[in-house]
Amino acid sequence: MNKNQLDLFSGSSDEKDIDEIKTLIDLLLKYQHEYYVLNKPSVSDREYDSLFDRLQFLEKKYPQYASENSPVKRVGSDLTSELPDVKHTIPVLSLDKVYNIPDLLKWIEKLKKHSLSTPALIIEEKIDGISIVLYYKDGILERAVTRGNGETGNDVTANVKTIGAVPLKLGEKITVAVRGEIYLPLENFNEINQSLDNRFANPRNLAAGTIRRIKSSEVHKVPLNIYVYEGFFKDIEIPTHYETLKKLSDLGFRLNKNVMAFADSDSKISPTSNFIPVAKITDIASYIAKEIKERKNLDYEIDGLVIKIDNISDREKYGYTGHHPKWAIAYKFESSEAESTVKSIDIQIGRTGRATPVAKIEPVEISGSVVSNVTLHNQDYINFLSLSIGDRVTVSRRGDVIPAIENVVEKGVHESHIWKIPEDCPFCKSKLILDGAHLFCKNELCPERVKGQINFFVSKDQMNIENLGFETVELLVREKIIENVYELYEKDLSILENYEGYAQKKTELIKKGIEKSKEKPFRTVLSSLGIPDIGPKVSQLLIDAGINSIEAICEIAENNDTEKLLNINGIGEKTTESFIKYFNDKKIRETIKRLRKAGLIMKEEKAIVSNINQVFTGQSWCVTGSFDNFKPRTIAEDEIKKRGGDVVSQISGKTTHLLCGQAPGSKYEKALKAEIKIISEQEFLDLLK
Repeated sequence: MNKNQLDLFSGSSDEKDIDEIKTLIDLLLKYQHEYYVLNKPSVSDREYDSLFDRLQFLEKKYPQYASENSPVKRVGSDLTSELPDVKHTIPVLSLDKVYNIPDLLKWIEKLKKHSLSTPALIIEEKIDGISIVLYYKDGILERAVTRGNGETGNDVTANVKTIGAVPLKLGEKITVAVRGEIYLPLENFNEINQSLDNRFANPRNLAAGTIRRIKSSEVHKVPLNIYVYEGFFKDIEIPTHYETLKKLSDLGFRLNKNVMAFADSDSKISPTSNFIPVAKITDIASYIAKEIKERKNLDYEIDGLVIKIDNISDREKYGYTGHHPKWAIAYKFESSEAESTVKSIDIQIGRTGRATPVAKIEPVEISGSVVSNVTLHNQDYINFLSLSIGDRVTVSRRGDVIPAIENVVEKGVHESHIWKIPEDCPFCKSKLILDGAHLFCKNELCPERVKGQINFFVSKDQMNIENLGFETVELLVREKIIENVYELYEKDLSILENYEGYAQKKTELIKKGIEKSKEKPFRTVLSSLGIPDIGPKVSQLLIDAGINSIEAICEIAENNDTEKLLNINGIGEKTTESFIKYFNDKKIRETIKRLRKAGLIMKEEKAIVSNINQVFTGQSWCVTGSFDNFKPRTIAEDEIKKRGGDVVSQISGKTTHLLCGQAPGSKYEKALKAEIKIISEQEFLDLLK
């Protein structure tokens, strides 16, 4: 231990102890960064432990001065903690996927159509772990949230703080949201898994189970690690992903070294240093081949590569779908395969009535998971395979996720003909009707359809009715106690006490869960109706566009007002068709009527900003191009909405204004022809004042 470290222990006054706490925190955070991120420890374990023990002692003595970014937080707590839901403040979308080089090159070619050259690209390894978002405020880790459904995740801050490579305090007082992947190194996984009675199939499953534990002291015992790959800075504008990664590294985050940049001569990456190696776009195929070959030598699992556009402003031009960004894609590795035998084929009926054949196969392990059921999609797929019960087949996990039968290796002895989907629904005996490529049970009272609809309605991602599980739904439908979701609120479910396993206490908890669900906001009720294409995202889009009540929705459907829907950015023709069809359906209307009568919320009040003049009321704005003051341009759209205006995605006869930025594209020409008022960025800023 050096002299400066020994001096920390001199003196005994309260003031000196408090100063010592601050000094020890900074010193230990520095040593942790050297050990976990740089892999270059500057002190021995013994010296580190001595300082750590001293800090732990002082924080117990002066708990009022214990800091949230203290290294002592790394050891976790024995206290039970909840994992509450938290809304994300940044986009946490999934990625579109390709599985081969030709499809990847087609995607790159599509990017090229938007500009004169192929944009510069960054390729990173796709770590097979747990997606996490780290939120820092003024340089201090404030919250760590799982990806969840992309809009809402679980707060696992206490657990993530136990991971040594996660900075608790940054080198700058900066506000930033950082995306990363938490994983368990293979060496550690194999060692831990051998000691468990119930072993995990792969490191990802063990890591996922660990990060969701309710005692952070238990998480501390598992050597989880992290790589970060994206940063969203509040007050700093960084033009490229290359420089974003460099900034994250400078702030103390752990980045994967296996990253490569690719650029043509006329779309160069301009590195400030040799932080990431750069190659030509034409070298991408050989780089991917090299990554696949070296995958087996890594100490962590990857299931593919992620390809991203480097320039941030270019990303805004390409935009997003409701599911994924158009400026990034995942190259998924070729799936592992195994052979098995088809034991039987059953029919599943979904909540929409769709009949899906599912093959039961001899259980087989593929990519660390045991597969025993494989979806066969429809009769065309079965015909393509020439599949029969008893056949020996090749089974894969496409994208390392979805089990699929790829081909028949050997025909079964007893079954030589191709298996056919039965003509009748196996649950209600109604005739199955062909609609497109799929067969459907059209009987709305089919018990399997009813069960699917109710299970969807009560599920965690929808109305989240507490204590009402799928087994109870199965009983309610089987005994014909309920045949529609609204009957959950109308029937006296005390009748459940007549059945084994349903004592009065359990039944009362179910009834309380149903009653509590009446507090769910309108957007949740709307998406829980189970109408095709009207999920949480579309429900939010409708409400943001001012269609915030069931009356407004039904009026649009009755008037067949497709234009009003198509003018909403993010809603297309397929969703519009589904909207009009189902909200005019008598059964849906009856369900809405009865749910309203039961007390469910059927309107969502729009927040009124009282101190902002509603100068854009009655106006319909379209926004195009890129802007200096509005990045992303949705910020400009929000300013329009705050002032009472509507924002549409396409120019139409009802559009009154076009907010035009740089490189506006075809919308500018359309606005000129339609004599729509065109507003520049500076003019828009003046209007906002």
